[in-house]
Amino acid sequence: MAHIYIYSPSGAVRDKAAFKRGLARLKKLGHEVELDADALSSHTRFAGDDATRLAAIHRASDSGADVALISRGGYGLTRILPGIKYKQVAKAIAKGTQFVGLSDFTAFQNALLAKTGAVTWAGPALGEDFGAKEPDDIMEACFDDMVSGQGEGAGWQLSKSCASANDKRRPGVWAHDAVLWGGNLAVLVSLIGTPYFPQIQNGVLFLEDVGEHPYRIERMLSQLLHAGVLAQQKAIVFGQFSNYKLTPHDKGFKLQSVVDWLRTQVKAPVLTDLPFGHVATKLCLPVGQKIDLLVEGRDALLLWAHTDH
Repeated sequence: MAHIYIYSPSGAVRDKAAFKRGLARLKKLGHEVELDADALSSHTRFAGDDATRLAAIHRASDSGADVALISRGGYGLTRILPGIKYKQVAKAIAKGTQFVGLSDFTAFQNALLAKTGAVTWAGPALGEDFGAKEPDDIMEACFDDMVSGQGEGAGWQLSKSCASANDKRRPGVWAHDAVLWGGNLAVLVSLIGTPYFPQIQNGVLFLEDVGEHPYRIERMLSQLLHAGVLAQQKAIVFGQFSNYKLTPHDKGFKLQSVVDWLRTQVKAPVLTDLPFGHVATKLCLPVGQKIDLLVEGRDALLLWAHTDH
């Protein structure tokens, strides 16, 4: 199968049991697993100090592995973005190494996209996904498709309310040769105004987050809106926004309220229900890849088979 290099560019691994389960699961699936020397390092909340984590990224680039997979997300990549050797990483990708991750990894992915245009994959992490007591079948199938190069796209079913909100649009191709980009909303917004924020026009922007109340989600979307980013997109796709808690003070203000508000602010379609985020079932999505977005009724499809990686 694949040679998978495990490294830790963000937070320190605290759940060692999940880490070990993840390694065992990848090996059971037939992969060759290589551990970075500092994969379990710890310096305050980080997986080693800044220099240690930068070195880990560059060792992953030099590993020759088929996949460079993060151990976990957390926090730590935004503070080391100036030290990453982006051309080195892009060269590794050109030679066949796929960089995969989510959450804090959004900073690395979008910085690399801004600097080089190289494609990475929004997908699972070792501990959170492969280290789950019962890893999700769809997540593993999507990962296998990515590893084998057999993946042609990703489809999902929209909720009835989402389909209804967009029913005035003609079914078919809603975005053609659009750059797929985005990731974790909070991390992405933190890059605005920096050299690490991609200037994407005619893109399909996908977003997810965890532990963020809907009013905070709306506030971050407002920043993207006021910065002119949302007006340049062909479509905005909501992934999963999980693990937040509404309060009596909200008086009915919820995530759907945010989606409804956003639809009044942008001309592009706003789609929901994408299986990606801090949830068990997640697709693998090529960040920076040109894709087509097809929608018919409640069926949505991101298709990238027609373009070269």
